[in-house]
Amino acid sequence: MTIQDFDIQVASAQHADYAPIICDEMAESAKARGTGIAQRSPEYVADKMLEGKAVIAMHKDGTWAGFCYIETWSHGDFVANSGLIVNPIYRKAGLAKAIKEKIFELSRTTYPDAKIFGLTTGLAVMKINSDLGYEPVTYSELTQDEDFWKGCKSCVNYDILTSKERKNCMCTAMLFDPADKAKDIEEKSKNMSRKATLFERIESAIKSFGQDKIRLF
Repeated sequence: MTIQDFDIQVASAQHADYAPIICDEMAESAKARGTGIAQRSPEYVADKMLEGKAVIAMHKDGTWAGFCYIETWSHGDFVANSGLIVNPIYRKAGLAKAIKEKIFELSRTTYPDAKIFGLTTGLAVMKINSDLGYEPVTYSELTQDEDFWKGCKSCVNYDILTSKERKNCMCTAMLFDPADKAKDIEEKSKNMSRKATLFERIESAIKSFGQDKIRLF
């Protein structure tokens, strides 16, 4: 089984019937890991599909294979890619990475100026996030929207979060800030421009005076 056996697409109304089984699998997966997630109803997940704010992976035989959806916080200043789940029968096929890449692309297109963040205890998800440009941050750099943090109440570690005054917990916080990335790209472009200018000056000097007469300081 390879990633080519799946169609990863923006979910729509035609996928709404999968919402109950997706929610059931999210709950079972969290239970197996011994962690919690923000519990969502099938109606909520179906609404995300209808709004075009979710990604679903379908196997070529028509079976649902994976899912993830977008949530917005702090009036759209922050975006979270939530509810990542892969059907157990299709795990180890690279689907989690492919779904994360697709939902990240959808988030960047739909909310180009928003900061994209996530909380996770999974090393595999951390690696995927890092490859996408996320960086580890403190909890203070995430949304402070109370509705987001209420979602942590269903986690077995919620008492730890509250005892630490929401400054940290068992999850690692990761953030993609488009403004910071734009600055990085601009700085790299400037550095490349400086190098190009230096090489051009050296090349011009060599042509004008001969390489054996050039001294570099």
